[in-house]
Amino acid sequence: MGPFSWKDAPRPLVALAPMAGVTDASYRQFIKGIAPETIVYTEFLSTDAIHYGAKRTMQMLHFDVDRERPFIVQIFGKDADHFLSAAKIIEELGADGIDINMGCPAAKVVSSCHGSALIQKPELAQELVYATKKAVSIPVSVKTRLGWNTSETLIPFCKKLVEAGADAFAIHGRTYHQKFSGAADWEPIYELKRQISVPVIGNGDIHTAEDAVKKIGNLDGVMVGRGTFGNPWVMREICDALQRATYNERTSSHEYTAISFTEKVPFILQHCELAVRLKGEGRGMREMRKHLSSYIKGFPGAAELRAKLVKVEKLEEVRQLLRV
Repeated sequence: MGPFSWKDAPRPLVALAPMAGVTDASYRQFIKGIAPETIVYTEFLSTDAIHYGAKRTMQMLHFDVDRERPFIVQIFGKDADHFLSAAKIIEELGADGIDINMGCPAAKVVSSCHGSALIQKPELAQELVYATKKAVSIPVSVKTRLGWNTSETLIPFCKKLVEAGADAFAIHGRTYHQKFSGAADWEPIYELKRQISVPVIGNGDIHTAEDAVKKIGNLDGVMVGRGTFGNPWVMREICDALQRATYNERTSSHEYTAISFTEKVPFILQHCELAVRLKGEGRGMREMRKHLSSYIKGFPGAAELRAKLVKVEKLEEVRQLLRV
């Protein structure tokens, strides 16, 4: 297999959105086990922290070569020199690509001129892409939003980044001001794809395979984030549905049978085992609590079981609680 390229990667592209506190190595490997075609990203990592070699951040850069490729590291920051040095480190570690976060709407991130704040600073955004591209030979992509408070700036903003060397985009169909409220608007994303030559992936409000097929339109692929919470199996369904659509089977019906709780249990335990192997039992199980809470949503007795699962400290406790 040759070097990863956004341009040459098999279509349609299906990506797991980078999510802070969620897309750690255990979740990425778990998703890849369900849908190997999925392109996975790290949680977003500070270029300042990578530049200075912060221990926790450097640990978050580690990935399993055999289980996670293609593997994309998402970074954020505002110092071009730190982007350059961080990018070199990421490439040396063997990542397949670098993604720059220009879309996070969290107040703490934006107030530091990171994430969505860069939408209002197109020259700085362009400088950061250029510095990253200058440092490495692997692809550099950007994840951003429709705009600050309107989608009118999306196309000129992205065109500037293409000029700086951006190889691909993932666009969340909401503005900064919308955060995660209201319905995602994919129309500006379709128009962006018509006006630029690099791959464009759409993101926002994909919860089912039907959503993915309906929304992909003229885009190169889709990115799924919150729709995987409690239902990582949706990635397999999306990959299958988009492949069928690619082969002109868009109108054919195919219904997936909802997976039962009993069928879920071995997968849930597998996810727990990955978390423990990668982070140790104490930290691994504490971080699994949010996933365990999502996995049992909608099943009989979920409230009582959830109250116990959110307190687990050991893997054996989960095994005992999930005996069915």
